[in-house]
Amino acid sequence: MEKKKVVMDADGLDRSLTRIAYEILEKNRGVEELVLVGIQTGGVFLARRLQQKISAMEGFEIPLGILDITLYRDDIRTAQRKQMLGKTDIPFSLDARKVVLVDDVLFTGRTIRAAMDALIDFGRPKLVQLAVLIDRGHRELPIRADFVGKNLPSSLWEAVSVHLTEKNGADEVLIGDNV
Repeated sequence: MEKKKVVMDADGLDRSLTRIAYEILEKNRGVEELVLVGIQTGGVFLARRLQQKISAMEGFEIPLGILDITLYRDDIRTAQRKQMLGKTDIPFSLDARKVVLVDDVLFTGRTIRAAMDALIDFGRPKLVQLAVLIDRGHRELPIRADFVGKNLPSSLWEAVSVHLTEKNGADEVLIGDNV
């Protein structure tokens, strides 16, 4: 029997992103030198939404990049199925910029480690911060998010799935046996 539970609905997701946008602006003292980089795939949609929110707040559109980490993953050789390469598009220099990496779920930290490795190939940022919608714990690496929409304690056997309108037709976060 499949059990799943909605832990964040569309309104909660939007409120979390609004709060994260304000926190990003506060911590960085505005938008100067600030760029967003979304990790394929869910992080890209969330980064676009954050970009829109920050633009509405500040009257200035901060640059947005897209990062695919497939070739930087530490499990690329051991993965059961072939990983599809995604698109990386960072049309600006990262040198001396404040980079906010955006992803949907922070779990073991391995995706973020791979993303940081990939970022360095594009330049030397002034600093790198991490914004995630969901932090579910269970770190295998010493990585923590600077901006978190929701801390969601979970068991290792539970699946956490972020559904976004752009990809799944609805905004919600689910947890359960098979989401």
